[in-house]
Amino acid sequence: MHKDPSTEPAAGPDTEVGPASKDAGPASAPKRETAPTVKPAERSRRQKTPSRGILTGVLSAVAIVAAAGTVVTAAAVAPAVVGARPLEAALAAVPAGATQGVCPSPARLLEGSSDGTDPQFSPESATAESAVDAVVVSSPGANLPPAGLAALDGSGKTDIKKGPAAEAPAAAAVSVGVLAGRAVSGINVLDAEAVDNNRASAAALLRYSATDGDLRGTAAANCQQPANDLWLVGANTALGRTAVLTLTNASSNAATVNLELFGADGQIQAPGSRGLLVAPGASRSIVLAGLAPNEKSLSVHVRSAGGPVAAVIQQSVLRGLQPGGVDYISPGAGQGVRQVVTGVDIQDPAGIATMTAEQGFSDAGPVLYLTVPGPTDAVIEVKLFGRDGQKALPAGGVVTAKAGSVTEVPLAGVPAGQYTVSASSDVSFVASSRVTRGTNPDEPSDVSWSPSSPRLGSQHLVPVPSKGDRFLVVGALDSRAAVTYTPVTADGRIQEAATADIAGGTTASIAVPKEVAGSAVTAYIVSAAGDAAYGALVLQDGSGISTVALTAGAEGQERVPVRLGY
Repeated sequence: MHKDPSTEPAAGPDTEVGPASKDAGPASAPKRETAPTVKPAERSRRQKTPSRGILTGVLSAVAIVAAAGTVVTAAAVAPAVVGARPLEAALAAVPAGATQGVCPSPARLLEGSSDGTDPQFSPESATAESAVDAVVVSSPGANLPPAGLAALDGSGKTDIKKGPAAEAPAAAAVSVGVLAGRAVSGINVLDAEAVDNNRASAAALLRYSATDGDLRGTAAANCQQPANDLWLVGANTALGRTAVLTLTNASSNAATVNLELFGADGQIQAPGSRGLLVAPGASRSIVLAGLAPNEKSLSVHVRSAGGPVAAVIQQSVLRGLQPGGVDYISPGAGQGVRQVVTGVDIQDPAGIATMTAEQGFSDAGPVLYLTVPGPTDAVIEVKLFGRDGQKALPAGGVVTAKAGSVTEVPLAGVPAGQYTVSASSDVSFVASSRVTRGTNPDEPSDVSWSPSSPRLGSQHLVPVPSKGDRFLVVGALDSRAAVTYTPVTADGRIQEAATADIAGGTTASIAVPKEVAGSAVTAYIVSAAGDAAYGALVLQDGSGISTVALTAGAEGQERVPVRLGY
């Protein structure tokens, strides 16, 4: 057996090394020990020559010291190991993909539910109209990207071609394709291919309207780029309020979706909210009242693994027998310490007070929804910017939003007009707003949700429906911003651009004309310079209202971080 040297007694100068003495007797009869007789010459030799054990120990110690010196010297002069140095993940260029937008299905009346979440729908009303408007713009000097609009299953495709009046692209010119007012009856998908390794600039918008039935009102939504992380803020599942979440997977990979639900009293643990499978090229609708019943303020965090999804909530209101409006709750900007919502159309404060005082109309006033998903409460400063500058909120501009819950901030009590809401904190949160139209409980009314939006940059495409009144609403926060808006007409022409100089802390409203140069306006190209600016498109049609945020512009060649390892 191998012995651990550390357990053996150490040999020192006074330790005798060698066999035991032959003269040693039994332990029971010890002899009296006497000093051995040593001759003078032998004594002298022992004093001058060290023992073999002592000599071995000294030589070993010298060898250890020498080796240690060698190691220290090598460590001092050897270069650092390259693998131990932290390295940033390299960015690798990847081919630009196609631009895709998923347009929600026209609003449908919920008829029943077999298991509490899967809905059944009744036919649309006789006056319901649903149409998609789309626009595609080429890069300077390039041909129009191949693009088209088709049903989710690929059927009924309509190609988006260059307008009849568009000319061949010159060195600095662009080609434009428009699709105006195409009637639809279900979920549709806009696809535009990349050209020269640049993503195509393309956008589409769905508009729904009805003048009768329980879904009377106006609803609009951008056809959204699918993603794996989406927030929908401000749903309502209380009595008479119906919220139906639709998940659409337009990719070729299956998507597994988990839902996180947040209410006024905290996060909601709902059976059946996780592991929702959405097959490729399919959609799935969920009645949110089956997961979170009687929630007046509900936010839904959609996260998918596998294929990205588009998500939208069809929200409708029925006050007794009186329809209260319909709209889509679309995803807004992700979590952040600053959220901006624009296109907040607020009516006369006296009319709002009269409306909300009626039984069943408490949710008929404008409100800002704030959702804090993390574990820490957020102290949020809310500012309201109108045409003439900042307006004070009657309830004050600072609110504490509880962690893991939804907080409502009333926006009533300010003069009528269109506003931009800015909310900031040192804790991440998400936000959206709700506004209503109509101040008489006995007359038709409507409701609209506006999500937070990204900062405006260059070349945002804004499809514009042909019916009703249309307004581009743009807010500048801290300092002056210049916003350029260029009309695109149905004949495929890009008309002369105009620029709005917007003072910091104000909101400008730009009415969209019906025609420019004898042709109907079908879209705008919007760009911003200067300080941060945010925008939305507000649609009004009699008592109907809907607001859609301006989406991010198309990007060129993308780069993604690449990490090597296990």
